[in-house]
Amino acid sequence: MLERTIGQGNGTAVLFGVAAAALEDVTSGRSELRAIHHPLGFFCLPVLRDGDEGVCVHVFEPGASDAVELTTSPVHCHSWELTSFVLYGEVGNLRSRVSQDAVRPTHRVFQVDSSPSGVDEIRPTSRLVRCEPGHEETSARGQVYRLPAGAFHSTVVPKGSAAATLVLGRSLPRHTDLSLGPVNGTGHRVVRHTCDAAQTARTARSALRRIHGHHPE
Repeated sequence: MLERTIGQGNGTAVLFGVAAAALEDVTSGRSELRAIHHPLGFFCLPVLRDGDEGVCVHVFEPGASDAVELTTSPVHCHSWELTSFVLYGEVGNLRSRVSQDAVRPTHRVFQVDSSPSGVDEIRPTSRLVRCEPGHEETSARGQVYRLPAGAFHSTVVPKGSAAATLVLGRSLPRHTDLSLGPVNGTGHRVVRHTCDAAQTARTARSALRRIHGHHPE
């Protein structure tokens, strides 16, 4: 239903309503889901997981990225294709040009294997690359942006600003989650922090206030 609504291009009220309903379930206690403080600095509320498909609400709060330590770089690519609807604020999607370069590399490619327990195994590969910034697309409230699986990018939210997105993801075969890290970086493990009920409710409540404050009647 969400995919059809986004494809039609005229169902913003439905998308706002779906996100608000999911957040209200959290604040009321009807839902027991817990927010995850993602290593890239935002809060992820996993609303639905159904096989290779999923729906999340991503909440970017001022200062949230300061509480996590990034062990590679913000540049990464997903094993899944992404469709993102901006609920409030502005979200920049900065594409990166990544090319093989074993002579003067800027980064090494790392494979990220995530377990259901919230542990990310970060493994260096033999790929040495040069990364250069590409086109940046900024989307505001009510707009949609899409990203194919395997596309290197980073998400940019202006410092001190708040934003949130309703994210639809579909995992694709033969794709791997990757991140760019230091040329001489080594393998390591990152544990994603799961928020308690109180922190999850505060995050959902803050997002709801901003959705209702920005969404026109």
